[in-house]
Amino acid sequence: MPQGRKKVPFSGKAKKEQLKTKRNKKQGSSQNYLVKPHNSDGDDSDDGKVQKVNAQPGRSGRNVNRYNLKFYRETDAEIKERKELAMKSLEMHNDLEINVHDYFPEDFDFPKRPSWNFDMSREALDARENRYFTEYVTELDNKYGWKEMSFFELNLETWRQLWRVLEMSDVILIIVDIRFPALMFPPSLYNYVTKTLNKQMILVMNKIDLAPTPLVVAWRNYFIKNYPQLKVVLFTTLPQYNLVGKLSDKAGLQIRHKKGKVRMATEGTKLLLEACKEIVEDQVDLRSWEEKIKEESTYTTDDVSELIVEETIETKSVDTQFYQHERFNNGILTIGCVGQPNVGKSSVMNAIMGKKVVSVSKTPGHTKHFQTIFLTPNVRLCDCPGLVFPSKVPKVLQIIMGSFPIAQLREPFTTIKYLAERMDMPKLLRIAHPENDDTWSAMDVCDGWAKRCGYVTARSGRLDSYRAANSLLRMTLDGKICLCLTPPNYESEKDVWEKHEDVEMVNWIKAIVDDDDDKKQDRPLEKVAESCSDEDAFKDSDEERDEYDDDSSDGEQVLASNKFSALNDAN
Repeated sequence: MPQGRKKVPFSGKAKKEQLKTKRNKKQGSSQNYLVKPHNSDGDDSDDGKVQKVNAQPGRSGRNVNRYNLKFYRETDAEIKERKELAMKSLEMHNDLEINVHDYFPEDFDFPKRPSWNFDMSREALDARENRYFTEYVTELDNKYGWKEMSFFELNLETWRQLWRVLEMSDVILIIVDIRFPALMFPPSLYNYVTKTLNKQMILVMNKIDLAPTPLVVAWRNYFIKNYPQLKVVLFTTLPQYNLVGKLSDKAGLQIRHKKGKVRMATEGTKLLLEACKEIVEDQVDLRSWEEKIKEESTYTTDDVSELIVEETIETKSVDTQFYQHERFNNGILTIGCVGQPNVGKSSVMNAIMGKKVVSVSKTPGHTKHFQTIFLTPNVRLCDCPGLVFPSKVPKVLQIIMGSFPIAQLREPFTTIKYLAERMDMPKLLRIAHPENDDTWSAMDVCDGWAKRCGYVTARSGRLDSYRAANSLLRMTLDGKICLCLTPPNYESEKDVWEKHEDVEMVNWIKAIVDDDDDKKQDRPLEKVAESCSDEDAFKDSDEERDEYDDDSSDGEQVLASNKFSALNDAN
């Protein structure tokens, strides 16, 4: 330091501002894309208002945080209040029926691209979109308030990805989890696609292996009845011929174990192809896709996601800022894939792609993370990032659904309380009360599971309740603890759904065989508890896979005999 200059220490606020300036320089223009929600106090700072999810350190010349998720951040007082609720006694509920109007009011809409024309510059369009999105978020905040709304995507750049998919696709494929389908299907998107864009929409209800067959049938008919222009396709990437052992233990915990060699699950893809045939009629030749599915229906592998790129299709390096849709352009069917995070969109797309694709190419220009995947020379998929739409879905349900990242939770116990008040968690997990009491709270459930799994804090050696809660939430997301919401009047009409003609189709997709308990193995809960102490708590180890692998079957089992087996014979 030069002579005569006195070092003045930074105040906490000044140091914070200096670090923020350095970070902004590294991250480039990310502030243009990360829109702040309105603050009635006039403070536009992110502190205390917005939680940035999975933010990465800036790299020289790269804006790595351009597509990061952002959500409203809860206050410390709200967190403290919820922790206190988690220590109160559980009150059992049975309110699993869903009325979609409670979560998606008629005046609830999602952000849409503002009007534009080809004469506008990119800078002018960016400015218009930023202004529109800021006004959209501010209006929602003023009308409902953050406490009443769900956590939804606040990153404008992610919404731009959706706009591109909607613009360039002939058919919109929206993927939902069968356990919470109505909460993942915004009616505003259906109305916009079918009425404004005049395009076809297909609903893929994924993970149907996790739900009872009558419930799958009930949800399918619910959507067909309430959304008449919607085509509904059922899907699972884990039919029973790819599993070994019983599907649940005696207490009801879902224990599904993959075989060492799995067969390509094509049942759902065949139904998707049939739905697309009805839409395109004779305007697109889908025989190459049909042949592809036929070839891969008997394919077995250790990794169902491996791809063989047979041919690369070169795409022009053009400005993709604007796109004017032309239906089935050049005889190509373009299918846009949309869905919330953790609905299994990647696994569905992998199953649709199978082992062969013509090409995988990134579309250049304005949306540089936008991907187009050519299944055949005249069928392509357009992938959109997982996107949470505005709604009034409570946070606890968003956590269970996987819409809000579990790793970002500051307080997981109220979500455990929601589960424990609707499922017999002590019986399901076979845990003893940590204090030998008869009355359970959500915190007791977490402590009981921590004791069973051996979770203790490093310094004090106390039961690690937080780690146990996160473990249980990941088990729920993974389907081991399986909570399924139901459509209105499901329990009173259950007999109707058990005898419905769609039962045959659902069983064909699941590949259900005779449930002979004597021939199936029950994987004990102790193995689940042991695996909880691993860093990756919910992936089966190689040793367990070898223990349950049945090499002699080679992934083949006899399917339940029904009329849908003809689809297998035909292909």
